[in-house]
Amino acid sequence: MSWHLEGTYFENCNCDMVCPCSTSGLTAPADNERCGVAFAFHIDSGQVDGVEVGGLTVAIVADTPSVMGEGGWRVGVFMDEAATREQAEALGAVFSGQRGGPMGALAPLIGEMLGMEAAPIEYVNDGRLHRVRVGDAVHIEVEDFVSPLDPTGRGVRVSGIGFPADTLAAGRALAADINAFGLEWSNEGKNAFSAPFSWSA
Repeated sequence: MSWHLEGTYFENCNCDMVCPCSTSGLTAPADNERCGVAFAFHIDSGQVDGVEVGGLTVAIVADTPSVMGEGGWRVGVFMDEAATREQAEALGAVFSGQRGGPMGALAPLIGEMLGMEAAPIEYVNDGRLHRVRVGDAVHIEVEDFVSPLDPTGRGVRVSGIGFPADTLAAGRALAADINAFGLEWSNEGKNAFSAPFSWSA
């Protein structure tokens, strides 16, 4: 059986703009001794083994070593409480890496799963401003950066990344507060990326 997901995502971490982890394929050290990062993936359309999962959101929080490629990640996952049991199981298999694809490549880096919880997730993406709220545990709002020297107003893009998409819009967090799975931080003013994504396996 196969699966395919399309949607938009954004992330925020405690690196300064622009995060060296993502731009080096996880081989360069982060700006801090530990990396606190959160991802939000909203699925506009998709199916996993025939199970439709469009309209749902998955959020991931992680604490990692400075060089992310060394592994030892501590990871917690929030599943949209709007998902049925069948949808949650299907998305859980994809985002845990069990079904291959981009998350499958990251799975060996996870040293400790801190848990998976269902929660109300509010996801907003207006093209330049991106916001996610997961109950009382996660509140992140990021804005893509537009250089004052760029007459096109298109915004800063970083290409050749690979995960979760080849080209990411660079930005900064307007708000970024995490208190979940024993992890707690505030990354306001720090690095952000956003992009559409299309995954399949």
